[in-house]
Amino acid sequence: MDATGEVTLGDSLATLPNEHELVARAVSKPAAFAALYDHYFPRVYNYARYRVGEAGTADEIAARVFEQALAKIGSYQPERAPFSAWLFGIARNTVNQHLRAKRRRRWISLDLLYDRRSGDPDPEEALVQNEMYRELIDALGGLSDRERDILALKFASGMTNRRIAKLTGLGESNVSVILFRTIRKLRDELRSRESDDG
Repeated sequence: MDATGEVTLGDSLATLPNEHELVARAVSKPAAFAALYDHYFPRVYNYARYRVGEAGTADEIAARVFEQALAKIGSYQPERAPFSAWLFGIARNTVNQHLRAKRRRRWISLDLLYDRRSGDPDPEEALVQNEMYRELIDALGGLSDRERDILALKFASGMTNRRIAKLTGLGESNVSVILFRTIRKLRDELRSRESDDG
C-alpha cells in the first residue's frame, strides 16, 4: 500500500500462470483459491477504493467480493469470460450495492488526508501531495456514477477498454469516448480550481 492508501499493483496486472487450473482446483479445494486472492486482491481493492474513496470501506468491500467469489466459484464458466471479468462483475455489483445502501452524498474521509506512514516525504511535500489528492477526490466526486465506474475499471483495475465494454454492456468505442471526455472534464476542473487559487 502506498502513502495514499492504494495497493501497489506491481505484477498483479500480469496474467496469472495456470489461472484455469487454479480456478478448477478452487472449485473442489477452497485452499487453492488463495493464489487467486493474492493475485487479484490489489486490483479489486483499488477498484473499490476508487469508487468509495475510503480505505477501510474498500477493504471491507474487497473482502466481500472474494467471499462471494469463493462461494460462487462453481458457477464460473471460463468459456463465457476470463476469470478477471467474472471477478470484477462481482466487484461492481458489490460496490453498487454498498453505494445504494449508503445513499449518501460524497464526502472525503479525514483518513485519506492524514493516513501517513513513516518514511513519508517531508511535511511540505506531504502537504502538497495531500492537497493535490484532495482536489482530485473532490473533482472525482463531481463525476457521474458511470464516469467514476469506468475510470475505476480502467485505471484502478487496469482493465482494457474491450473488457470494460463487455462488463458494462457498452460498446468499446463508447467506453473510449466516455474515458476521453471524462479525463478532459477532470483536467478542465482541476485547471479551473488551480486558476481560482492562483
